[in-house]
Amino acid sequence: MEPVTHFLAGACLARAGFNRKTAYATLAMVLAAEAPDLDMLWGFAGPVAAFQHHRGWTHSLLGAPLVAAAVVGSVWLWHGWRHRKPPRPIVAQPGHEVAPPRPSLQPRWAMLWLFSLVAVLSHILLDYTNNYGIRPFFPFDPRWYSADIVFIFDPLMFAVLLLALVAPWLFSLADSEVGARREAFRGRGWAIFALVAVPLLWTWRASEHQHALNLMRAQDYTDNGQQQPLLRVAAEPYPANPFHWHCIAETPKYFQLADVNTRTDTVETDSQADSGAGTASGSESGSQTGLLYKPPVTLATVAAKRSRLGKVYMDWSEYPYVQDLGAAGADEQSGLPNAPTAVRFTDLRFLYRPLPTSGGDDTPLTGLILVDTNRNVVEMAMSGKVQK
Repeated sequence: MEPVTHFLAGACLARAGFNRKTAYATLAMVLAAEAPDLDMLWGFAGPVAAFQHHRGWTHSLLGAPLVAAAVVGSVWLWHGWRHRKPPRPIVAQPGHEVAPPRPSLQPRWAMLWLFSLVAVLSHILLDYTNNYGIRPFFPFDPRWYSADIVFIFDPLMFAVLLLALVAPWLFSLADSEVGARREAFRGRGWAIFALVAVPLLWTWRASEHQHALNLMRAQDYTDNGQQQPLLRVAAEPYPANPFHWHCIAETPKYFQLADVNTRTDTVETDSQADSGAGTASGSESGSQTGLLYKPPVTLATVAAKRSRLGKVYMDWSEYPYVQDLGAAGADEQSGLPNAPTAVRFTDLRFLYRPLPTSGGDDTPLTGLILVDTNRNVVEMAMSGKVQK
């Protein structure tokens, strides 16, 4: 999920009652809810390194306790810096009484680590719901797992979490107008409401996801009049609309992309065969639908798959589409002798535009590898950024 949703989830978890047990619970849980994405720092080592390590050990069950400990350690350092000097005594003015200070919670560090661990696990769970996937059992099990039911940003889930945090503040403004006593810990009921509503939303989306898969399985798949066995199907989510899905069906010869509406039970496809993943025809909704024949395996694609980026991409991708673009896909000097061959890696799960774009070949998470005539990799790029 995108970062703000993780922050909101951590804040709601804290307000559900954890913040009543120890000081710094809200601070630690908000930070811990986003802390696993610190693996993005691998981006300083280049786009291929960032792609290789994204959602690695920080998103695993083995790494979660270590991430939680790092968050609590940071809070402990901040606590020490904040209390490095004793507080100034309060001197009463003549004729004025000094109200005794309100008793405050003291930090309980072991409990704070446990609460931070809960927030880290919430991050892993949220990331599991979208279609990029996670490796929860890394490094013992390198397989990727994904529920494919929620887009990386879901407006409805975002609104529910945000409402749970904003509503208590709005009601507190009304209470201040009538002179009502301010509660020490506000918003617990709203936070619990959000934490119940989000799984209910996931359940709804999971039901529609299964419906979309069933609609794809019921389709007829042929090639030149011959029936093709269906190997597997997938359905990828759109934001906001739980009835709209980008679907993929794989047969031994081709991939069929489709735009599925589970509310009307409609499956929209383009029967025309396309020569490449980047040229699949698009519908008005932004989904790319079409018939993609599996590209041939060439010496260049074999060499590219053996490269660092190729191995990482093939390990992560569920529906890889690897194309030999020839010398024409390498650079503007492709007409020269011994020009490198370009090999493009695309994951068909992301061959759709869930949000409005300016058009063009802007498929996300696309890799490009240049292979010379000796089958050596001379350049690697991920999402348009070259690995130095």
